[in-house]
Amino acid sequence: MTEKKLVTTWADVEGMSSTEDILIPSNPLDRVLGQEEAIALAKIAAKQRRHLLLVGPPGTGKSMIARAISMQLPKVKTEIRVADNPENPERPFLEVLTEEEVNRENTALSGASGKLLDPDKAPRHVAEKLGYVCKSCGQMSLPNEVNCPHCGKTKIDMGGMQNNPFGDLLGGMFQAMPVSIGKERVNTTRTLADGTEETVVFERAGDKIRMLDQKALEKRRQVDKNSKQKVLVKLDREPFVLATGASETELLGDVRHDPYGGHQGLGTPAYERVIPGSIHEAHEGVLFVDEISHLGELQRFILTAMQDKEFPITGRNPQSAGASVKVDHVPCDFILVAACNIQDLENILSPLRSRIIGGGYEVLVDVAMADNDANRAKYAQFVAQEITMDGHIPHATIGAVEAVVNEGRSRAKKDKQLNSLTLRLRELGGLIRAAGDLAVMEDAPLITEDHIKRALKRARPAEDQIREIYGSYTKGLSKDLSESQKQKSSNYYMENEHLGDTMFN
Repeated sequence: MTEKKLVTTWADVEGMSSTEDILIPSNPLDRVLGQEEAIALAKIAAKQRRHLLLVGPPGTGKSMIARAISMQLPKVKTEIRVADNPENPERPFLEVLTEEEVNRENTALSGASGKLLDPDKAPRHVAEKLGYVCKSCGQMSLPNEVNCPHCGKTKIDMGGMQNNPFGDLLGGMFQAMPVSIGKERVNTTRTLADGTEETVVFERAGDKIRMLDQKALEKRRQVDKNSKQKVLVKLDREPFVLATGASETELLGDVRHDPYGGHQGLGTPAYERVIPGSIHEAHEGVLFVDEISHLGELQRFILTAMQDKEFPITGRNPQSAGASVKVDHVPCDFILVAACNIQDLENILSPLRSRIIGGGYEVLVDVAMADNDANRAKYAQFVAQEITMDGHIPHATIGAVEAVVNEGRSRAKKDKQLNSLTLRLRELGGLIRAAGDLAVMEDAPLITEDHIKRALKRARPAEDQIREIYGSYTKGLSKDLSESQKQKSSNYYMENEHLGDTMFN
């Protein structure tokens, strides 16, 4: 196998047999094509924890830049929990633990499960009391077996019922009931080497017996103490949170409704019903919101969270029992990476933009890059990346890469970018996958130039296909409508008569 290598010039590419020879950069920011200014600012944002607003059309790498920033950040160091507040259950306690505290706790509690023994390895009198040993024949069996499978005698301790005239009747009742024989738990003591005594507890554990010595019992008590808490944001988590199109609950957190109102013994405790939002899950990481203007008034809450670096979690439905529950000061120190199209800039709240500019950067992403030797090599790297990420298609020949470069030139011209290569790479990625699918269906070892050319027709938008068949987008719409639909929708399509014919031109 040829050793993979990075490509920096087209000459590097021409010397390869296929894209399989191309080494994909380890730094995710180096996998982004073009966008030099956005990448430079992204590196600053990761190192200095600055916010970033990326402005430009879809498919130009905005989400890839956001994810790459998160991969530059140091490992998160805190875990966020809520715990029961016995004096005021509707105000659960907030706990923020460091990595060291979480690891120390996990180490301390690792032995709380005790030691599992086969019943014949436990003391005879303990196994008998737990129901694993028949008192009549001394053979082993499970506690849920009322009669010993070895001697056939009952394992129930009848006490003084042997001479009771109703003993047979009572014994039959026990056999008809789904009971287990013996005790669930037996406490004993044992003498240690230094002459001191310690308590040892034996418990049923299915077909085993669990033994808990003094250390295990202490750890068990600690587990019981910690059982009245819930991890909201765990230590081992992804530092990238996608909040595009999030609802109020998804973005800000909530408290689940409980029909019993959290009533002790009936309902679910308040702390167990607390749900974190995306802003809390992004603590110490990146909160990415594409099309941020679509969040509307929710942008104000993001602004508050950015300013305070904390945001309370409370029930959001005033008719719910969760509305009375609140957890204050929940940390949410995140880097906001937001994205929008140029026409949506005016719909981003001015205070939010001011906060981004005051603590970060705004950048207009490029839609094309110069058609030069180095950038054509980046296109080859892009093809290799798309194939690797897909995982279901073969690599491509250098001729196929040249075909993708030619298509990049053509699409750049449609954006009135001369001597350029398009950076609307999501659509090009779809072209590569369509060509790869053709290669797979033909059992071809590599994607060829012919596969790319045929995929260009197959991967066309539906609007292009409609124009080819019907002559125009509007005529296609009219053919597809029933008479009643035509009457109902005629005004709409008259107003948008030229819309379809101008799309993708």
